Amino acid sequence: MRHTTASVLSAVALAATLAACGTTDDPADDDEAPESSAEPITLTDARGEEITLEGPAVNVAGTEWNVIEYLISLGVQPVGVSDIEGFEKWNNSVELSPEATDIGTRGEPSLDTLATLDLDAVFVTDQLVEGAVEQIEENTPVIVVPGGDAEDPIGQMWDNLDLVAQATGTEDRAAGLREQFDEAVADGRSALAEAGAEGSTVAFSDAYQAGETITIRPFGEGSLIGGVLAELGFVNAWGTVEGLEFDPVYGLGATDVEGLAQLPDDSAFWYIGGAGETDPFAETLSDNSLWTSLPFSADAVRLPDSIWMFGGPASMIQFVDAAVETAS
Repeated sequence: MRHTTASVLSAVALAATLAACGTTDDPADDDEAPESSAEPITLTDARGEEITLEGPAVNVAGTEWNVIEYLISLGVQPVGVSDIEGFEKWNNSVELSPEATDIGTRGEPSLDTLATLDLDAVFVTDQLVEGAVEQIEENTPVIVVPGGDAEDPIGQMWDNLDLVAQATGTEDRAAGLREQFDEAVADGRSALAEAGAEGSTVAFSDAYQAGETITIRPFGEGSLIGGVLAELGFVNAWGTVEGLEFDPVYGLGATDVEGLAQLPDDSAFWYIGGAGETDPFAETLSDNSLWTSLPFSADAVRLPDSIWMFGGPASMIQFVDAAVETAS
């Protein structure tokens, strides 16, 4: 998958702090790994496979960036990470150790590199190339974590976090992250209501360009971002566009500039990018007559770079902060 919200109240201030420092507060700010235990851990992953670990997994690797964020938020620094340059461009909610080893692409990690890391476990999604999971399992336990679920995106985020916490013996930290998120959302809603912005209609997207063609990717109600927008009391504008389809895992659609004309005129148009990425809306479309004729184009807002839209609670608290600040 390509890069497949101000007075404020205490939780909003907390979220700003998280975004600035790139780490989560107590109980997940302790970078020490969980203590080893002689007690084995048995868990069931997304495949329905039962996996037994000798104890909390400490020396771990991950192929997908949501899992990397979960691990670091839980106080476990992964020793192997897919596409470190990409992760650091698209996710600044946590700070990855400079000692981490790049294990290749998210879809096709280097088996040779993984074999050198003496791993307790490897966390992957089901989007690896065919046969990769079985080959990794020859030497290391593999725990498959879903990328998402458009039926319940926030619930799936918590299920994923809890699975990683179970494997690493960090359940208390996971509970603390849930408390931080819930507090940020509750205080964010209060701030939006005080500003008269609760219930506003928002169209959130990202976009990418190939040659002269710009593809706009709407984040529907089933996306993780869509789920957080709903928790904050916003109306998702994409739900009013007829014929727009969203994938069942990430809740993403695809449209073009012409498709934006179907959005409600009172929509707030927000989008996001990665650090150093081209801005199709502010740059490429700046002289596009259709884009500039849309009632919301002049007030379109690019949210802060590198909030990972498919991440965990640390990224979603960053998004709450950004959404509240933008709408207030």
